[in-house]
This record gives sequence, structure tokens and C-alpha cells, in this order.
Amino acid sequence: MGAGAGRAAPPRTPAGRADVHGPHRRGAAGAVDRGGSAGTGPAGTPRRGRTGGRGRGRPGGAAHPVRPGGGRTGRPAAGAGGSGPPTGLPCPVRPGARARARHDRRPARCRDPAPHRSGRRPVTAPAPAPQCTTWGGDPYTLAIRDGRGPLFLRRPDGWLLPLEVERWCAPPDAADEALLRRCRGPVLDIGCGPGRMVAAAAGRGMPVLGVDVNPAAVERTRSKGGPVLCRSVFDRLPHEGAWGTALLLDGNIGIDGDPRALLRRIGDLLAPGGRLLAEAAPHEVDERLTVRVQDGHGRQGRDFRWARLGPAALRGAALATGWTVAEEWTADGRRFGMFLNPVPPSAR
Repeated sequence: MGAGAGRAAPPRTPAGRADVHGPHRRGAAGAVDRGGSAGTGPAGTPRRGRTGGRGRGRPGGAAHPVRPGGGRTGRPAAGAGGSGPPTGLPCPVRPGARARARHDRRPARCRDPAPHRSGRRPVTAPAPAPQCTTWGGDPYTLAIRDGRGPLFLRRPDGWLLPLEVERWCAPPDAADEALLRRCRGPVLDIGCGPGRMVAAAAGRGMPVLGVDVNPAAVERTRSKGGPVLCRSVFDRLPHEGAWGTALLLDGNIGIDGDPRALLRRIGDLLAPGGRLLAEAAPHEVDERLTVRVQDGHGRQGRDFRWARLGPAALRGAALATGWTVAEEWTADGRRFGMFLNPVPPSAR
């Protein structure tokens, strides 16, 4: 016997009233009530449903009852015209039917079932603006805001490297002044931190820009009157290929744990023949490691990749990426090098 054969037709609904529950109404024992009586809402008032068309997933175009807030109420309350269980119980809905029902309630003009056939391109929202990420986490941010440490780089094996937060937040010292005398504008300070070099260069009338990924460092640089952007050196920057000098100080040769990739990126930022003034570790070292920032109370930030290069390792990385070594010197126990961006043969 075929499906549905021998089934009696359901009784007709009284004129002007739609059966808003239809096959979805169940009795108290959970069996499907296939009667045709019209459902009633709270206080016995009739509910109105859609009377024409065919709803998706609802035979005969029957509409589900909707609460004032937009949800479904379930079965009719006991009262005039109905004897079902109390309201508030959910209607049995197949998986995915609820989402389809919400979709189908949109006005017809909002639906485009086949945009590729209609010739219209789908509308997409604009990409969000890049967000600043906090380098090292809260211990670094708090130290920069306070202008003091103690603060350390911590390796997974517990080794600690002190960070000179007080010097970074102070005015430029004699070693910094020697760097400023070697600058040829415009100057780009990569990983400018609290902005002592940016503010000093701006005070000397040099065109200068600092970039740093830490919002607290950017805020402190800006408070000193230094122009600054909250970006990574690997993000798009203004005037790429036109900077006269790049500063890479206070261990920033270790940014992102790949010194050669960093040096190649700086070469793209500088004009042909531009200068890179870089600071090396005070002793010979060449390592790539994962570290985190830790304060004097043991609080730690997130892990990030870093590198440490001594003078010989810095020189080797510069030569391997096409730079020319122009000068190396020591000041106040700090080690520096000046490297020149190669000039393309076509520009010579």
C-alpha cells in the first residue's frame, strides 16, 4: 500500500480561522493530534496564521504561533476551542527548520536565491581596521606606563635578562646623542618604545616617525610630542622606500625572532644609500628563542619570538642581506653599527 493510502481527510477548519498548529500539535501523552480544531492563544483568544501558500517545512502553509518577543509558544492553552497542554512548550521542529523559517520571513526583495545567475555581486562588509596587539602582555604595559621596572625577558628555562625600562623612559643619554648626530632625515624609529629618540629627533627639527605595537608605548611617545603609529614594522608604513635613516635600538634587532627577515624589510623601507643605525648585544651571542616578559613580582606576559645578536652576528646578518658595513663603535658599554642600504645599479 502506498504511503498515505487509506488515511481519512482531516476535518475542515471553520471559515475565517486558520489551523495554526496542524500536524505539530501533540496531546498530553506526546502523540501527534491530527485533529483540525483551531488553536487558541492565552485567555482563549484565537490565533491567526497565514492562510495561503505553502510554508517551508509546514504542510498546507500553516504558520507557527509567535510570542510577542518573536519566539514560538508551543501548543494552545486549555480553554475555549482547545484542550491541549499548557503553553510555553516548544514546537517540534526539524533541525535547520528554525533558521529556514527566519530566512523565509524576510521581505521578498531581500532574498536573492541565485546571485550568480542574477548577475549581481554579493555585498561584503568592509574589512575592519587593524588592531594593536600588546607586545609582551600586561607587565610590559604597566612598566612603560609607570616608567620603571624591574622588568625581565624570561626564557622557558627560567633565565632572566634585565630590561632597562628607566633608561628607555629617560631623556637621551650620551650614547643616544652620538646616534642622533649620525642620523640623516627623515628618520624612522622601529620599535620606538616610550619615544625618547623620536621626541629628541623632532626637537632637533628632523622629520621623524616612531612605530611600535604597544599602545602604552605609543601613548607615552605621543605625550612627548613625538609623531608615532601603532603598527608593526612589517605592516604597511608611510613613505616606504624613502626614509633616510632607520633606528633599531634597545635589542630590537630581535623583533619577530628572524633578524635577516627584519633587515630585508628595513632595506625596503629605506631609500637607496639610506642608513641603518642598529644596536647589538654587548657581548658575542647569536640565538633565536621564545621568551616572555616578567616583572619583579613574577607576573608574566605571553610568549613571543625573539633573537639576540652580538656585534659579529649582527655584522654577518647585515652582510648576508646585502648591507654595507660603514662603521662600528662602542659608547657607554653599548655596541652599535651603521649599515648602508645598497644602491641599485640603475640609480648609480
